[in-house]
Amino acid sequence: MEFKEIGIKFENQPKIYSFNPLNFDLNVGDFVVVETVRGIELGKVATQIKILKNQPNEPLKNIIKKATAEDIKTAEENKKKVKSFFDKAKQIASNLKLEMKIVYAELTLDCTKIIISFTSDKRVDFRELVKILASEFKMKIELRQIGSRDEVKIKGGIGICGRPCCCQKNTGDFEHVTIKMAKMQGLSLNPSNISGLCGRLMCCLGYENEQYAEIFKAMPRINSEVKTQDGVGKVLYNNILKKTVQVRVGDEFKEYNLDDITVFKPNQIVEE
Repeated sequence: MEFKEIGIKFENQPKIYSFNPLNFDLNVGDFVVVETVRGIELGKVATQIKILKNQPNEPLKNIIKKATAEDIKTAEENKKKVKSFFDKAKQIASNLKLEMKIVYAELTLDCTKIIISFTSDKRVDFRELVKILASEFKMKIELRQIGSRDEVKIKGGIGICGRPCCCQKNTGDFEHVTIKMAKMQGLSLNPSNISGLCGRLMCCLGYENEQYAEIFKAMPRINSEVKTQDGVGKVLYNNILKKTVQVRVGDEFKEYNLDDITVFKPNQIVEE
């Protein structure tokens, strides 16, 4: 039996999701109608159809149909409608004095459900809010509590590098990022220098961590002794990117390429 797979992207989401294209003739850039855990949605083909050698571990959801001009028009109209839903939800939540911040609202393509995302520092009893909204809009209401990283992923923004936030443009699921990565890369541990707009450690710390880790293990430990062409000296600083080591030999401070010194005590990576 032949198994097929095609990648679909959704608006404001960098992650590509896999679906079964069935026998539809689809090309990158085509719009399709699919069913997700959130409901019926409009997606855009992001990858060509692939033939799989083996059956996927989990059955792929089927493409419902290739989107028509009417489907695309409906999706555009829904974006306009959802603005009033968003404003109404914020107003009602404020009237109920709920400690929550309404971040985003979405309307499924078939207009049967509104998904409202919010942030809060504590657990929120939003049952009354759901009841009022369902009565107001005459459709199913789903409230989702998200974190600060998810909020930035939805809203977007410009990072300290001057480029759009990685979580919105480059990443799918959030990867595990630790302070150890910043230390290994020789970055300033000032929170303002290594934190993103969400207030959490920047996603980009994990991009080249594997390469940094390999180089780090070959570098000498700070304050350890190394053998240089000028004699034995004490290590003062490691430049991971340049693969150079600053060493004090006698009363002089010199910089050497890693390959030009003998390391007695290489660094070790301690698992967290």
